[in-house]
Amino acid sequence: MKILVVDDEDVLVKGIRFNLQNEGYEVLSGSNGRQAVALAHDPQVGLIVLDVMMPELDGLEACRQIRQFSDVPIIMLTARAQDMDKLLGFEHGADDYLTKPFNILELKARIRALLRRSGGEEERPRITVGTLTVDTRERNVYKDDRMVELTAREFELVELLMRNPNRVYSRENLLDVVWGEYHSDIRTVDVHIRRIREKLETVPAEPEMFMTKWGVGYYFKA
Repeated sequence: MKILVVDDEDVLVKGIRFNLQNEGYEVLSGSNGRQAVALAHDPQVGLIVLDVMMPELDGLEACRQIRQFSDVPIIMLTARAQDMDKLLGFEHGADDYLTKPFNILELKARIRALLRRSGGEEERPRITVGTLTVDTRERNVYKDDRMVELTAREFELVELLMRNPNRVYSRENLLDVVWGEYHSDIRTVDVHIRRIREKLETVPAEPEMFMTKWGVGYYFKA
């Protein structure tokens, strides 16, 4: 599954690419509307994230041209929040609309929802490893068939780590992927991992699933 991300803000594109690649997607990218139209011809592109204000060809016109040959879901990004701008986006063929600045978790959630709706993603609704199960649709976690209450951040951490077993994430990586932005105090990750262990590990002080790679970060042991 390829996702096309087109925006003239290079830092934003890099951040979106990093997060989507961590979700297992292949990411194509461009910086203007003409590139968006050209890259959208790739038959493997399953969804497009498209900025409105871009050089050479704006996002609205790019969206209109893409709709002449493709019906893949399109999410428009814009710094303008007026209702008229949203209506224009929908009239040009957009499926969803996200106003900058946005939380990367919201963008990922909207991408998953559009892909499910379009039939473009066969999402694993449940991830089970041993006695631990994550229901990604209901956003519930079960230990020994008993539901465990997690906060939204705790759930995102658990889902990310279980989807990528044995992959070590630094605390900076986890802040970027789960929180969507860099926080100066990376100890917030340590606090959340500790709480996850207290809720899901049999002996929190001797974890068997949510492990520490000393000097590097955290991982889920498959």
